[in-house]
Order: sequence, then structure tokens, then C-alpha cells
Amino acid sequence: MLRFLHAALAASALLLCTPALAADYVPPPHEWERQAPAAAGFDAAALAAAVEYAKSKAKVEPADLREVLQQSFGRSEPDYRILGPVIPRAQASGMIVRGGRIVAEWGDTDRVDMTFSVVKSYLSTVAGLAVQDGLIDSVDDPVAGYVPGAWFEGEHNAEITWTHLLHQTSDWSGELWEVHDWADRPEGDDPSNRPLHAPGTRYKYNDVRINLLAFGLLEVLREPLPRVLKTRIMDPIGASTTWRWHGYENSWVTLDGLQMQSVSGGGHFGGGMFISTADHARFGLLMLRNGQWGERRLLSADWIEKATQPSPVKPDYGYLWWLNTGREAIPAAPESAFWGAGFGGNYVYIDREHDLVVVMRWTPDLEGVVTRVLAALEP
Repeated sequence: MLRFLHAALAASALLLCTPALAADYVPPPHEWERQAPAAAGFDAAALAAAVEYAKSKAKVEPADLREVLQQSFGRSEPDYRILGPVIPRAQASGMIVRGGRIVAEWGDTDRVDMTFSVVKSYLSTVAGLAVQDGLIDSVDDPVAGYVPGAWFEGEHNAEITWTHLLHQTSDWSGELWEVHDWADRPEGDDPSNRPLHAPGTRYKYNDVRINLLAFGLLEVLREPLPRVLKTRIMDPIGASTTWRWHGYENSWVTLDGLQMQSVSGGGHFGGGMFISTADHARFGLLMLRNGQWGERRLLSADWIEKATQPSPVKPDYGYLWWLNTGREAIPAAPESAFWGAGFGGNYVYIDREHDLVVVMRWTPDLEGVVTRVLAALEP
């Protein structure tokens, strides 16, 4: 019997040392273990080539993002103006994490940069917290039942649900922070006189409506969304204190006698989330681990599952996460892969099948980089 006990203890000790349990590791604050590519299951030369490819695809000029925004949107959007802060970009960076450990990185991964629409995936997470806390009974409820005022009045807007806002299928009509919904990526000869589509029937990428979602969540949570994200998600995963989530100069509201800024869900008009590559990677690792960080459950696994289900209207989009439905976007990646994506080549890619997180900044070729990273995995 003693011999069998010793054998069992030895087997347990061996299991604790095997890479199979690598997924149990989460990086503590202010440090992060690194692992050699070969030890993480990569062909080292092939992974190095994938990193070099990523570097070759980087685009950081012009560095002045105010100029970039004006060129990209100022020419096509009526009365376009920058309402939130903007900082320049300086260099590309990236990080590849497997088994929770860093296996490759390039550039300054601690530098804070604008991240544009990757923040939408953080906004989805805050929505998940509101549902998790019971502040939103169901995402299929009309938002009008939670947000008082004129925002969701009228026959059309009153039908809009939280799901519609999360899927970008609301077709909400109105003005928020002095910007008309139709002025964001306008369509047609006279976008101000556009036909309305029933909520849930048509997808349109639109930051005004995303900002409305952020405002709606502020009304429900009754505290600034950056504070909610910091205390509930970013601090527990050991993120730095350097990230910031901005709104606009005119997006301040008074709630319960306190002035609060309603943040933006992108950098289209400036603002949004300014964050480092390393902090993105920690957030990506939390999503990879299905909302679990070590022994702590931070975000409901049920929410993440729902957030990464295809929209009925747009199969490659979930609750503000991009999906690899049908393996159309990245044929080399599994269909279960998903990612946050932002203007200029900002990405947080999550691949549970390969226990992989890939973060890229200012590198507008997610498919090419991920394809090469996956090809570098040893069979």
C-alpha cells in the first residue's frame, strides 16, 4: 500500500510539472513569465519569421493621428470634428502568449497608445458585468425601460434592445454629443433623410450608437465605466495603472448629483481607450480563460459564450467581438477564434483551441500574422 501511495504522489508531482497544466498560470501584477518558443510548442525559427513578418507590415506614419482622423473621416462626414483627446503613434508593438506565458514580443509593449475600436470589446465586458450583477435583467429588454429621457422615445427607438446595441443592429436615430447618427459613416445622397430599418434587421458600424450604449450602461451602473472596469477587471488581472478610457469634451452628465464623463466606444472622434500592449494581453488572457483569473471568477462564462455567438444579421460579429464564423476571416484559424479590432491595425486575438493570445498594434494584417504564428506550432 505504501508503495502505491509513493507512486501516486510521484505521479501527482509529475503532473504539476507538465506543460498540460500551463493554462493554470496567470501573471501576477508587475511581472510576467517568459517561455522559450520551443518549450511552448513552437518552431523557434518559424515563430521568429512570423514576428518579422508582423514588423514588416507595421504602419506608423503619419504619426500625428489627428491628421489621420481628419484624412479618414473629415473628408466624408459632414461637420466632422475631433471631440476627445488624441495622442500620436510612435512604433508598432506586439505580444504572443501561450500557456499564459510570453513567448514573443516586439516594440515597446508598455507604451500607452490609442486602440480605437478594440475598446468596444471592453465595453461588451462592462455590459456583461451589468448583466452579471442583475442590473440588466435581460439583454433582450428594451433599453427604454432602463434609460429615462428622450433617448429611446418614439415608435422606432423604443423598440431597441441591449442586444441590438451590442450587435450594432439598432439603427437608432438621433443625436448624441452633438453628432447625428447619420453623420457617422454617412450613406446615400441625403443621409439626414434616410429610411429607418427595424431594430435587429440591419448591421451598421456606427460609433454614435456605440457611444449611446456606453451612456446607457453609465445610467444603469451609476458610476463611471472606467472605474467599473478598473475595479472589476483590470486591477484583478494585474494590469498597469497607465491605461485611460476617455470620452469627449461635451460628454459630461450629472448622475446622482455627481459629474461623470460618458466614455466613447472608439477613437473615431478622438478619445476611447489608451492602453499598452501588455495590458491588452492580460485582458486577452482573461477572455482566453473564459473569465476566470486564477481562482477568481471575474466575468461570467455564460456572458462570454453569448458575446461570441454570431449575430443573426452579421454572422462574423457578436457582442462587439469579431468572429471567425465559417473560418472566412482567417481560414488557418479555428472557427472558435475571436478578436477585438481597431482602426490602424490594433488587435487582440483569442484562440482557445491553441491556448493563444496575439496582440498587435499598428499592424493591419491580422490574417497574415496569425496564419504564420499558427503555422509555427509544432505538430
